[in-house]
Amino acid sequence: MLQSIIFDMDGTLFQTDKILELSLEDTFNYLRSLDKWHTVTPIDKYREIMGVPLPKVWEALLPDHSDEVREQVDAYFLERLIENIRSGKGALYPNVKEVFSYLKENNCSIYIASNGLTEYLKTIVHYYHLDNWVTETFSIQQIQTLDKGDLVKKIIERYDINKAAVVGDRFSDIKAAKDNELIAIGCNFDFAQEEELAQADIVIDDLIVLKTIVHNM
Repeated sequence: MLQSIIFDMDGTLFQTDKILELSLEDTFNYLRSLDKWHTVTPIDKYREIMGVPLPKVWEALLPDHSDEVREQVDAYFLERLIENIRSGKGALYPNVKEVFSYLKENNCSIYIASNGLTEYLKTIVHYYHLDNWVTETFSIQQIQTLDKGDLVKKIIERYDINKAAVVGDRFSDIKAAKDNELIAIGCNFDFAQEEELAQADIVIDDLIVLKTIVHNM
């Protein structure tokens, strides 16, 4: 049986799409109010790169804007995300809490490793009471390289983890598992891409399947 599972947050545990478009629209309306954006909100572009750290998001969405403007946008976007979570506009994916309870009961420790910002992750964990099961949540902000593989390595070293899996929906999660010689479990959810999932060891369509996977490993 697996000793530990390291979960991604966005698009894996949390249905980010429920607040993503809303928060992004708020943010670009803010830019429009500053006369620094004059076209449609690039939601499709964001969906394509979903899963990368936010600094890289703003480089892609605002290539012609200054670092100062990107920092302003980053702060405003975080505020909108947090407010929308606290307003109950987001949701966990089906069976998150059932799977977490099962893992905890079977002595499989749970960690979160996310490209999301620390305050954003804290808000989700607190709002949905995930700290009832999760040992610790790690943000990409804790790693200078902004490399999820390094973030997962930090978890492994801190908790002396040997037999574990990384569960996530994007290539950064799969690569993080492979870089650390862990099992890569791809989630075929909202933001997943077929060519990325093809590189996972296992692909699931529902988190509930983890109960069987964990038990058989």
